[in-house]
Amino acid sequence: MAQDYAGDVSPKAAFDWWQAGDAVLVDVRSDAEREWVGFVPGAVPLAWKQWPGMVMNSTFDAGLVAVVPNGKKVVFLCRSGVRSVAAAKRATELGLEAYNILEGFEGDPDEHAQRGHKGGWRYHGLPWRQS
Repeated sequence: MAQDYAGDVSPKAAFDWWQAGDAVLVDVRSDAEREWVGFVPGAVPLAWKQWPGMVMNSTFDAGLVAVVPNGKKVVFLCRSGVRSVAAAKRATELGLEAYNILEGFEGDPDEHAQRGHKGGWRYHGLPWRQS
């Protein structure tokens, strides 16, 4: 078990929970990231921090409480699995059963400092689209 939230799950486990209706998938990347890099169709877009300047989203708490029904888990997705940990901790403070999705949407950088080749939602072939 992770400290201060329910735990970490693989992208595949998070997808399975979401598809089974056991969890709400919340993408905490900025609107710009989802627009430029890609998004998961059907995921709840709720930025933890917003571009430009990566300023905290002042409506995060209210938005989260509005989309996660009682008794459902919430799984958080960000670029690499860092902001999603912070979101999971905050969700836990709000009384939700919250999980971080390991590897994030793009995974860790490779030896050329490029993402998308070492883990992540896309790397594992889970559904996503680009605008």
